[in-house]
Amino acid sequence: MSAFWSWFIIVLVVVNIAGCVWLLWLTSKRRKGEQPEDTTGHVWDGDLREYNKPLPKWWINLFYLTIVFSIGYLIWYPGLGNFAGTSGWTSAGEHDAHVAAAQEKLAPLFARFEGRPIDEIARDPEAIRLGQSIYGNFCATCHGSDARGAKGFPNLVDGNWQWGGEPETILQTILHGRQAVMPPFAAVLGSEQAVTEVAVYVQSLSGQRVDPALASAGKPRFEMVCAACHGVEGKGNPMLGAPDLTDNVWLYGGDFDSIRTAIVNGRNGQMPAHKDILGETRARLVAAWVYARNQPAEAGAAQ
Repeated sequence: MSAFWSWFIIVLVVVNIAGCVWLLWLTSKRRKGEQPEDTTGHVWDGDLREYNKPLPKWWINLFYLTIVFSIGYLIWYPGLGNFAGTSGWTSAGEHDAHVAAAQEKLAPLFARFEGRPIDEIARDPEAIRLGQSIYGNFCATCHGSDARGAKGFPNLVDGNWQWGGEPETILQTILHGRQAVMPPFAAVLGSEQAVTEVAVYVQSLSGQRVDPALASAGKPRFEMVCAACHGVEGKGNPMLGAPDLTDNVWLYGGDFDSIRTAIVNGRNGQMPAHKDILGETRARLVAAWVYARNQPAEAGAAQ
């Protein structure tokens, strides 16, 4: 926090407390010349009047006590700009203490899975339970509670892998993340007609019914521009994260408009790295759970 904002908060807090003290002092006594039977002058229904009486002493004293408490609180805890308080307490410190306590409590539970092969962990019912719990807390927001994904977020249980589905590959994806970039190709293809032809040809690769003439015209353009990543047959390349275009599994949609948009504007998908968030052992448990979901016999036995 800058010095300006620190002093702004300090002045604002002090003025508010001083204003409360002044207001209490002003309303706790009668003004000179006022009589007990004086009213505010407000009259309702012809005979209902509001008396002008000071606040009760117990209420005034209670209010003074709350002001004293607030001053003590601001001295003990941080609350006046950059003043850290005399207690040394911080919300970050309390958070770290809670995390450390939780880590100490859970360490023995996770220790027995440390460094174990993922395909072996995937057969352990307790590991699957822990992996599912961790997945639900950290991964379900994007991939869904059932791991079936959403538009732009891959389905993790269909056996289709953009970067490879081997146990260690799944672990590397969780730990270090992935950056999947498809550049825009409208300028490279040169015309709207060319974009249409390539989009139609891509549709034909997955068995969709398309205009044969447009698909035929798009094939050489695809082989010239797109095959470097997706392969001549369109079967993709896990080393590059280039998806298979022949399996009718689409991350952003397989209709003409979605494919055309991908060609014209490109795609930029990012899976953030979770190594610093989960640590390797927890990431290993999540990888085991995902791997097990794609091994029907083992997953059924474990769950």
